[in-house]
Amino acid sequence: MDRAERIFVATNRWALILILAAMSVIVFANVALRYLTNYSIVWAEELARYLMIWMTFLGAGLVLRFGGHVGIDSLHHVLPRRWAQILRVGLALLMIAFFAVMAWQGFDYMQRARFQTTPALRISFSYVYAVFPIGFGLLIVHLLLVIRGYVRDRRFAESDEVNADTAAAV
Repeated sequence: MDRAERIFVATNRWALILILAAMSVIVFANVALRYLTNYSIVWAEELARYLMIWMTFLGAGLVLRFGGHVGIDSLHHVLPRRWAQILRVGLALLMIAFFAVMAWQGFDYMQRARFQTTPALRISFSYVYAVFPIGFGLLIVHLLLVIRGYVRDRRFAESDEVNADTAAAV
């Protein structure tokens, strides 16, 4: 993995860590306040929900990168090597096309919702829906970074900290 790719993956990973930490602190504080003072933070549940959505979409690319998404690979094993590679090229192209369409539609949806505000936080829904183009864009980038190994050998990215099993558990 070259330097730029390592920085990209580390940035993506740290964004997830910070989102999870923020979500944990907000939910813990809200529960503690509710039981200790009989008062809860009005916006805590809403913000935690939006952070969870962001964490899901930002983490999907990392899970894809390490082969953690559910997949049916029976056909890959019964086809001759060359045909299996052609199948993987087709699958990769379909995924890129799907991610691109979803990013574009997400951007359109984000633009349409820019004048609506969330109930508790009173922020524009465009900030919430910005996760669609960003998340699907990250999926495209992560797929492009591992596509050569995937097509050639059905191999995903490897890391000392993450493998397919731990990526699926994220």
